[in-house]
Amino acid sequence: MQGSRDQLTPVDRTELEGELRGAFDAEEAVISVVARQARDMAEGGQFAADFDAELTPETVVDNLADAPEGYSLVERWNWWLGALDLSHGGYTRFSVRPDIERQA
Repeated sequence: MQGSRDQLTPVDRTELEGELRGAFDAEEAVISVVARQARDMAEGGQFAADFDAELTPETVVDNLADAPEGYSLVERWNWWLGALDLSHGGYTRFSVRPDIERQA
C-alpha cells in the first residue's frame, strides 16, 4: 500500500531546492524553508494517504506553478496548502510565515 508510512520515500530536499530554484525567483533562504516544509509534509504521510501518490519535487513545482501570476514562492506555497486544506484538511501546519521573505 503506497500510503503506508513505512514505504514512504521522503522528498529529496536537494533535488526539490534545485527544482524550485529553476522555476521560481526566490532567495536561497526561502527556497530552503519551502523545501523543508515539503519534505516534512511528505514524511508526515498525509499527502500520500490523501492522493495515493508520493509527493515529488515535480508535484510540488507543478502545483506551485498553478498559483496566481505575481505570487512569490511563499505565497505560492501557502496558496497550494490552502487548497489542500480546503479539500482534505490538515495542511496548514506546513505553511510558511510570510515574513520569512523579509528576513531572507
